Amino acid sequence: MKLAGKVAVVTGASRGIGRAIADVLAAEGARVAGCSLHGPSVATAGGGFLEVCDVRRAADVGRFAAMVLDRLGAPDIVVNNAGTVARAPFAALSEEVWDDVLASNLKGTFLIMKAFLPGMQTRGAGRIINLGSIAGRQGTAQLAAYCAAKHAVVGLTRSLAEELRPSGIAVNAICPGSVDTAMLEIGMPGGVPKMTADEIARVALFLATDAPMALTGSCIDVFG
Repeated sequence: MKLAGKVAVVTGASRGIGRAIADVLAAEGARVAGCSLHGPSVATAGGGFLEVCDVRRAADVGRFAAMVLDRLGAPDIVVNNAGTVARAPFAALSEEVWDDVLASNLKGTFLIMKAFLPGMQTRGAGRIINLGSIAGRQGTAQLAAYCAAKHAVVGLTRSLAEELRPSGIAVNAICPGSVDTAMLEIGMPGGVPKMTADEIARVALFLATDAPMALTGSCIDVFG
């Protein structure tokens, strides 16, 4: 197995793309520490676990990170998948919804990376995978907050990749198009999914295993 002995952190791991990524990493031997806003606090196969954590809140992320470091040690792989979407005409978009979408998609990614980077830097190796979106590569009507957040995730990915290049840590993003998940139903009602969450998980597995370390700062578009 390609990830035997490795530790992986996956946010938003209770369903959809996050669940698929957690499953494929575990199938390759990784001990996966997953977290989710609504998921149960349970142990999982292979010595991993799924813990409730709101990535928008620094205290929650700090508690989750302490648990991971205590039980499993510093992660080799961090997958920032947690996020939410809101659909509304810009004129009707409230400040509260704007803040929530930016917090769940962007601030959560920031907080998770801040929490786990020190251990990865001490080891001098690691792979960070951020989930972007087609909405982070082009504009989509009535998804202003989500587009802004995902464009920012792409920018954060590229900036951190350059900063961490000397540290032996690769930072990349995956930007999927329409995936068969609950978020698609919210963001694009009536949208026809072009792929499954398992297909995106296979891209994440490549970035976590076979991708060369020189592949960093990339945004892999998976939307044709």
